[in-house]
Amino acid sequence: MFTTNQIYFAIFFIVFFSIAIIASYSKDKKNHKLHYKGAFKILIGFIVAILILFLIKYFGK
Repeated sequence: MFTTNQIYFAIFFIVFFSIAIIASYSKDKKNHKLHYKGAFKILIGFIVAILILFLIKYFGK
């Protein structure tokens, strides 16, 4: 299905992309705490709203 070189490329890409994302996030961690203070509450709100929609669909039948 995949050649050996394609598999190597995928593995290296995943490893180095993950390292770049982690390095970038750790560099901006201070700014995230300052500018996105209530973002976690909004995420919880979205998850609860989606769960409510699924419950309405499930029990509405």
